[in-house]
Formats: sequence, structure tokens, C-alpha cells
Amino acid sequence: MIGAIAGLLLMQLIGTLLVQFLHIPLPGPVIGMLLLFAYLLWRGSAPTALVRTTKPILENLSLLFVPAGVGIIAHWREAADQVWQIGLVLVAAAAITLLTTAWTLHLLLRRHGARTLEE
Repeated sequence: MIGAIAGLLLMQLIGTLLVQFLHIPLPGPVIGMLLLFAYLLWRGSAPTALVRTTKPILENLSLLFVPAGVGIIAHWREAADQVWQIGLVLVAAAAITLLTTAWTLHLLLRRHGARTLEE
């Protein structure tokens, strides 16, 4: 468990360092997550220790939205001034997520259909 958490934090650190030195306009943890994703794709599967460590985190992921909600309530006046921008970003993010999910499902179904036809 400690090794898996250390690995996750190492990926986040590498992502943060890349952002700092290369001036990438993305948060460091996002770059770290992409690096972890690339590593897992290259490896072919997730290590058992990583799965056992991350499963409880993912099961309780909704708890991580509580601080964001509290922050919006605490800074309501500032957020109210930007309600249209926030709404636009939320709608755009939902649309991008939906389109990405549909595209991924389409690719996976096509790949599964090709395997079924070969068998």
C-alpha cells in the first residue's frame, strides 16, 4: 500500500516538475495522471497493490467534492459574479465528457465486433 501511494505521489511530482520546467498550461497532477495512464497502458495491466490501494479512494471519490462545495459557498459573491462563465464551463465539460465516452464506446464496440467476427 505504501509503495502504491508513493508511486502515485511520484507521478504527481513528475507531472508538477514537468509543468514548472516546460511551462505546460495544465495542472501538474493532470500531467502526472496522464503519465500514470501511459505507464499502465505500456504495462498492460495495473499492479495488484495499486488496484488494492486505489479502489477505496475511487469508491469514496465523491467525498473529495465536499471541499469544493464549501469553497463555492464561502466565496459565493465572487462566484455569483462569474455565474455565466461557470455555467458555460460546466456545460462544455459535460458535453466533452459525453462525446469522449461515446467515442470510446464506439471504438471498443468496433474492436469487440471485429474479434467476434474473427472467432
